[in-house]
Amino acid sequence: MTQESAAKPATAKLLALTPMLQASDIARTIAWYETVLGFRCTGQEEGWCRLERDNIALMFMRNAHLGEPHATATQYIYLDDVMAFWNAIKDRVTAEWGPERMPYGMLEFAIKDPDGYLLSFGECS
Repeated sequence: MTQESAAKPATAKLLALTPMLQASDIARTIAWYETVLGFRCTGQEEGWCRLERDNIALMFMRNAHLGEPHATATQYIYLDDVMAFWNAIKDRVTAEWGPERMPYGMLEFAIKDPDGYLLSFGECS
């Protein structure tokens, strides 16, 4: 690849970003996301699943050679009503923070899934 070709933006349209996260137990992951957050499993094969709710999709895999699940990123999900969502799930989760209004104006809270992935939910004011 030349410097000239590297500087040109791609002409293909990017359609979606779907995180692919390592899971320690696919069945447990599916059950938690379905019962706690209201996702539904839209695809499943040995060691892999795709979960969806509204316009959000997450994929999980189990690959032993990758080791135990870990991530340094936060999966940030925008909502139209943070407090309604919080009230619907608060008896089944522990908040890592919030719900609270952040200095940058977002109303948000965060929780962790069974593998310790941080899920933050936010609403613009």
